[in-house]
Amino acid sequence: MQESIGGTTTSGTMRAVVHSAYGGPGVLGLRDVPVPAVGPGEVLVRVRAAGVDRGAWHMMTGLPYLGRLAFGLRGPRHPVLGMDVAGVVVAVGGQVSRFAVGDEVFGVGRGTFAEFATAAEGALVRKPAPLSFAEAAAVPVSGVTALRALHDVGRVREGQQVAILGASGGVGSFAVQLARAAGAQVTAVCSGAKAGYVRSLGAHCVLDYAERDFADGRTAFDLVVDIGGSPSVARLRRALAGDGTAVIVGGEGGGNLTGGLNRQLGAVALSPFVRQRLAMMFARVRAGDLERLVDLIGSGSVVPSIDRVLPLARAAEALERLASGAVRGKLVLTV
Repeated sequence: MQESIGGTTTSGTMRAVVHSAYGGPGVLGLRDVPVPAVGPGEVLVRVRAAGVDRGAWHMMTGLPYLGRLAFGLRGPRHPVLGMDVAGVVVAVGGQVSRFAVGDEVFGVGRGTFAEFATAAEGALVRKPAPLSFAEAAAVPVSGVTALRALHDVGRVREGQQVAILGASGGVGSFAVQLARAAGAQVTAVCSGAKAGYVRSLGAHCVLDYAERDFADGRTAFDLVVDIGGSPSVARLRRALAGDGTAVIVGGEGGGNLTGGLNRQLGAVALSPFVRQRLAMMFARVRAGDLERLVDLIGSGSVVPSIDRVLPLARAAEALERLASGAVRGKLVLTV
């Protein structure tokens, strides 16, 4: 790769994790591809670390099929996976005013399982010096999703009873900490094997989903954040207080055709006719949300929780581990 650190353009090739067809981790390969061009309002980042999340799995598999309207109908429209990024700015496009070459940044980019990736200026912030690149790469998608689910959509308040379903994963690990920081009484739902881990994040109570139903009526929750994607809308409602709120996050669960979208749309359609508030959300990462997380991390209220750090060449292994359900917190690739 030929790069000009002091200039605004770069050229050449880079190593990247790519897939030319949909499928399991076996479709991935580490190959040489052109360095992406920087457009107006974008920066080129020398990637130091990239977070691994369910979005990468959906883009790799092309599932649910509905997602192929965005990913590409016959094959991947964007062959390089990855969204979370932390690294160093090496080039800037026109109209960029917030960053300069040499700035250490983190946020969301396009095709971040690579040596270089482009990112919109508005989807990045400066990386705090105390935060490692791996820690920073664990934050963007999962951290912002949890932040918006709890605060912007869920409207969490001090003293509320809050349940986090799917508490041990990337989004869940942030959600538990954010709910605790907001002064809520946090009940985390996960497997029994991960109970100790989730307690270490700040959960007041941990329910093993194999042993107890969170909707058994023992606790009337003011807010339920469903990240796991399996409970029916009826079960979510049974778990809520009379005026409680359920937030269904992302598109997990359901079948291969629409994923969890049917359940989400059903909840939203029902919400106007019941006292409880039923909401869905897909988070868009913006600089303002990242800055909110930077403040919370700086205060010690939130700590990025990393399951393990693997080199870029082991991206397929990382995605296999993600799909297995064994992950506690976030997986990160280093470049």
